[in-house]
Amino acid sequence: MRSRAVHCGLYMATDFSNKNNFINRELSWLEFNQRVLDQAFDEANPLLERLKFLCIVSSNLDEFFEVRVAGLKQQQQTGSTDTGPDGLSAAETLARISVRARKMVDDQYRCWREHIAPALEREKIRFHNYPEVPESEREHFEKFFRETVYPVLTPLAVDPAHPFPQLLNKSLNVIVELEGEDLSTDIAVVQAPRILPRLVPFSSKVDGDDYVFLGNIIQAHVQSLFRGVKVKGTHLFRVTRNSNLYVDEEEASNLLHAIEEELRKVKRGAAVRLEVKEDCPEHVLRRLLEIFNLEQEDVFRIDGPLNFSRLMPLALQLDRPDLRYKRFTPCSVVSLDTEADLFFHIRKGDILLHHPYDSFQTVVDFLAQAAEDPQVLAIKQTLYRTSSDSPIVQALITAARNGKQVTAVIELKARFDEAANIQWARMMREAGVDVVYGVTGLKTHAKAMVIIRSEGERIRRYAHMGTGNYHPSTAKIYTDLSLLTCREELTSELAETFNCLTGVSRFPAMKELLVAPWSLYEGFQELIENEIGHAWAGRPCGIYAKVNSLVEEGIIEALYRASAAGVPIRLLVRGMCAIKVGIPGVSQNIEVRSLVGRFLEHSRIFHFVNGGENRILLGSADWMPRNLFRRVETIFPVTAPGMKQHVQEILDWFWRDNVKAQVMQPDGTYRFRERAEGEVLFDAQAEFLADAQRRRKNQTKTIER
Repeated sequence: MRSRAVHCGLYMATDFSNKNNFINRELSWLEFNQRVLDQAFDEANPLLERLKFLCIVSSNLDEFFEVRVAGLKQQQQTGSTDTGPDGLSAAETLARISVRARKMVDDQYRCWREHIAPALEREKIRFHNYPEVPESEREHFEKFFRETVYPVLTPLAVDPAHPFPQLLNKSLNVIVELEGEDLSTDIAVVQAPRILPRLVPFSSKVDGDDYVFLGNIIQAHVQSLFRGVKVKGTHLFRVTRNSNLYVDEEEASNLLHAIEEELRKVKRGAAVRLEVKEDCPEHVLRRLLEIFNLEQEDVFRIDGPLNFSRLMPLALQLDRPDLRYKRFTPCSVVSLDTEADLFFHIRKGDILLHHPYDSFQTVVDFLAQAAEDPQVLAIKQTLYRTSSDSPIVQALITAARNGKQVTAVIELKARFDEAANIQWARMMREAGVDVVYGVTGLKTHAKAMVIIRSEGERIRRYAHMGTGNYHPSTAKIYTDLSLLTCREELTSELAETFNCLTGVSRFPAMKELLVAPWSLYEGFQELIENEIGHAWAGRPCGIYAKVNSLVEEGIIEALYRASAAGVPIRLLVRGMCAIKVGIPGVSQNIEVRSLVGRFLEHSRIFHFVNGGENRILLGSADWMPRNLFRRVETIFPVTAPGMKQHVQEILDWFWRDNVKAQVMQPDGTYRFRERAEGEVLFDAQAEFLADAQRRRKNQTKTIER
């Protein structure tokens, strides 16, 4: 056995920052989207759920090109020579993305043509090309075009007097080839109205559900827009644009107005991707590439529906419960009694919720009760994303109208929710809520609420903190953990954090909370180094973390140091993961798994064995540079012994999963976990659901007694 001195010498000599120790974050993200696509292929999933996964793959790719690819293209155009931890330049990364994304799109459409579309047809859900529509339905579609579509279409010629239109980001369009005498141009563009559904049903439902795509209907009738001119050809296409916002908060006198103006610009940002149907002629494609200033590597030829995202309403709304996951009712961990006093329950002890298995309605009720409670003096809350009909916002408005001091720290720059958050900010201000936009230069991503209540001769603070947004809709499909507490040590530090967000204060030292960007990175480094010390001293050690993404270079190097020191490390990383496994002397003690299933894994959990005195932390932050350095994030401890044990059990259940879990390989790809001979199937999400149903039945029996 090596002496500690020899071990330390090898440890110090290891170059943990070597570029070969890191996976490119963009390629890692594409591997995550592949795991989503795997669920669309999986025949064990209900059919409409498989269609939903196929739609999510498209939606994910859209955002990837709008944000990540767009950013890399800008780096390339400016001549930047910067590289990531993996050593790849922007140009090298784009080249690899092109190859990997193209294979993914090919696999996605193969899944549609060979698996999902035939399975839907067997279930009498059919999609028709317009020329194949039965004569009995032709009159219906002609009338639909004439009365609903035609009035909102605008033919746009492309000639010296009519420059190519600034087509909206991700809009569906038809490029029309024209021929005739005395024409000033041979092409025109027709943009499909976004207000209309992309799937148009048959007029009658005789033997199942039959649909025609809107684009096909427009193609079939587009001649009516060009009288006296012959339409030689029609070809569907779609362009994706740069959707990054560029707002200088230091220079913006009114951040809300500045973001509104930038949102208007971003709809017509620079093109980054062109999707065309497989049958688009090469000469038409060349015209489009010239118009959008794109190259051949930016083109994706599509053999199927041009945008699967527009099939999501069908996947979610079609009346076929037999083709979806079985519905479930979440458990209420407090009481099924609608008169329950949540403040009373919280005073009895902290309450830990595991959504969606435990109802998010408990959090909604907590705020709603506070809004009406005459003893509540003030409410402070962060809002990053919420629903379009948010009961959370309505409760804050009610509280303000009831005379309480209400403060909302709302994040105007929450990507793709900027417009909704601007609307909520205006509504709350009009109702008397103090709306602030956090700290200049930082996004407020923390999930926290403080309620200040007068109770006899004392003022008591109550708090809710979580890993997920205050979004009742996504709380039904995202897995998150949240804590309701009135523990003075924690609530007082959270109140101080709010003061830093709304006022002008230096961030104070804290014992309970780790808050980015002030103390979180250093706190995680200290926790990891602490495990290294325990390993060297022969004490119990280990790091078990569940995050959405792991790409921050300093954290990865710290985990490599811990692995080299003998610390066992288990990582559950849903999405991007730049760490590499299986490198001798570097990551031989690190295992990485990813789980994609019915619910989106969103909780962030950190377990440090700490010499046997386990430390359990939850919070809003992933191990990414933006979370650690460019956002306000909160990580908070779970201290009650029973709750610590419960969180450890949650991590253990995820690690036991041998149905949905995939294991990272040394090359950065993933494979489904192999089951040992005789090993019983264990689907963690299904087990959490079954456990919630058992608890709910027991609650019902108790109340009935």
